Formats: sequence, C-alpha cells, structure tokens
Amino acid sequence: MNNIAIYPGSFDPITNGHLDIIVRASKIFDKVIVAVLENPEKKNPLFTIEERVELIKRVTKDIDNVEVESFKGLLVNYAKEKSAKVIIKGLRAVSDFEYELQMAMMNNKLNNQLETLFMMTNNKYSFLSSSLVKQVAMYGGCIKDLVPEEIIDDIRNKFK
Repeated sequence: MNNIAIYPGSFDPITNGHLDIIVRASKIFDKVIVAVLENPEKKNPLFTIEERVELIKRVTKDIDNVEVESFKGLLVNYAKEKSAKVIIKGLRAVSDFEYELQMAMMNNKLNNQLETLFMMTNNKYSFLSSSLVKQVAMYGGCIKDLVPEEIIDDIRNKFK
C-alpha cells in the first residue's frame, strides 16, 4: 500500500523548521509530496513558485521518498489527484493550531477520507517563520541555522 502524505505550504523560503517536518514525515510515510501553493492572495513573494520548488528540491535531494511540486486550487482536489490520504501540518504554537484546526475541519468537510496530521516542530524552531527569515535577511542579519545552508546565498541575493 502506498502511504502518501502531502505537506502543503508557501515555503517562501523554506526554513529549517519546514525541513525538520519533511525529514520526520519521510520516516513515517512511503511518499511525502511537498506541495508549494500558488496563492494569488500572497502579494509580492520573495521567490517565484518555480524558485521555491527548485530550492526545496535542492535541500531534499537526499531524501528518496520526497517529491516537490506546485499546485493551485483546493488542497483536497490536489490530494485526491495524488492519491494522498494525509495532509501534514507543522505547528509551532497554539496560534498555529487554531488556524490549522479550522482548515483541517474544512478539508474534512470537503473530503472525509482525508486526514490531517499535526506535527509539532522541534523546539529549536518554534519561533521560526519564513516571514522572520525574510525580515532578518532584508536588514543584513545572520540567517545561518534558520534556513538550510544551501539556500542562504539565494536569500541574500534577493536583497542585494
């Protein structure tokens, strides 16, 4: 049986917190699809969809059961297209849970065969968000240990 999970997000950029969830999920599921959402509501992203997919592929290249692609539209439709039965959501704090619970309940309403698995982030990443990484990088701060080493220059170059 193919046990397929989808880890959706904007990943603008991917952080070490995201990568931690991907690595841990890859040990639980036969395949993890990191699905970069094409979200028209997010104005002025730092990286294009194509760049985000490429960055994630670069940092997950050594994890055999991880695939990376973009999608648009409803997550439940994408999950059905990919034969996924589980959506993975990383949680940092209670505030994340409130929003993600609402999304999980809506997804379940739209497709009651689809489960949402909440994974708590590693404590050392509980404060970390893509928005904070961008803010620190924009002002020339150190982003080492916040994002995978392989993409630090990509982020810095966006602010030159």
